[in-house]
Amino acid sequence: MARASVFILLAAVTIFGQGVRLLSPSAFPELPAGVASELKRRGCSIPQASGDFPRHNAIRGHFARPHQFDWAVLCSTRGSSSILVFWNGSAANVSSIEPQADHIRMQSNAAGKMVYSRKIEPVGKDYIGEHYRAYGGPEPPPIDHQGINDIFVGKASVVLYLYQGKWLHLTGAD
Repeated sequence: MARASVFILLAAVTIFGQGVRLLSPSAFPELPAGVASELKRRGCSIPQASGDFPRHNAIRGHFARPHQFDWAVLCSTRGSSSILVFWNGSAANVSSIEPQADHIRMQSNAAGKMVYSRKIEPVGKDYIGEHYRAYGGPEPPPIDHQGINDIFVGKASVVLYLYQGKWLHLTGAD
């Protein structure tokens, strides 16, 4: 039984290695220098979902309050990814949310190849309200800034919204 578990684990690692493109923080020149340096210090690579997307998973938005620009970056290290939120673009003030083993976001594409499928994007009040009305779920609080849409490409998403110091999981795409 132990051999079967080891084989499955090795297969998952092999599949992940074949289906993901990882970019260095230096591939995102728009990142503030301190943010890029902190990502490098942490050993982060920025995974890219398979598909016809421009480079992604490093986003700028108002994730805490309406007039504050923050950065959120999907950081992959040692087979696991977390969303790092750099408040006010500062490397001195970082939150790490939604850690997840990278192999969980693998899926088979049309050609039967295993590909990585996690993507983040900023979303606002209209998106949050439309998806709540369409699909239900937890009622959103008053929305005055953006959330982070954590997407499993082609499947579903959840909106991460900071409210009163806590991250809420709101309805995204279904």
